Amino acid sequence: MTTTFPDVTISTDRLVLRPFEGEDVNALAEMMNDEHVIAWTSAPHPYTRADAHAWATVDSHAERTEGRGIVFAVTEFLTQRLVGIVHLKNTNWRTRSTEVGYVTAPWARGEGYASESVLAVAQWLFDDQRFERLELRTAADNTASQQVAQKIGCISEGVLRNAWLVRTRPENGTEGSWTETRTDLIVWSLLPEDIEDMADSDGYNGQDDYGYGRGAQAGASGYAVGADWS
Repeated sequence: MTTTFPDVTISTDRLVLRPFEGEDVNALAEMMNDEHVIAWTSAPHPYTRADAHAWATVDSHAERTEGRGIVFAVTEFLTQRLVGIVHLKNTNWRTRSTEVGYVTAPWARGEGYASESVLAVAQWLFDDQRFERLELRTAADNTASQQVAQKIGCISEGVLRNAWLVRTRPENGTEGSWTETRTDLIVWSLLPEDIEDMADSDGYNGQDDYGYGRGAQAGASGYAVGADWS
């Protein structure tokens, strides 16, 4: 039984999803220090250049080679700028299921990139890798990530109560330390037939806000970043 994903690049009309490279370090560090990423993920804060270097050059690649999943650096086709991350993790090779997390850079939000990149990975996962289930978990208050899940055809399955930590700071405050608060997680799933049904109904319109899906990682210690980054 195959227990690692192939080293691949996925392309859409606007995006190229590829392995991380050393040249991504500066853009990755900038993206991970955005306040929305800080709030919804468990990535280190501040996210240092050393954290970014470890992720881009070693740790993201180990996710694939050690069989846990695969990490894609999402880049804009025309400019090669780093748009975000899509990360498959918690892969179960026996049941052919995995979990997705994602992050979108501040400058790239509102362009539909999150939905486009996650949907491209899902189609590759189902068509080429013969997987049967993709799972996404979003923090209860992370409406942007929930919109991404809905737009790619995910089905809400239920709630994991008090299952995640988000970061907050004083209302209307841009200064001050972040504190952690417990929150529920909404569990979503996507199956091969869900994508087929969406294609038949022309349900995907290519528009979304940024998302943070729980489970994406971007650091040397394996902390989940994502949406709960997505």
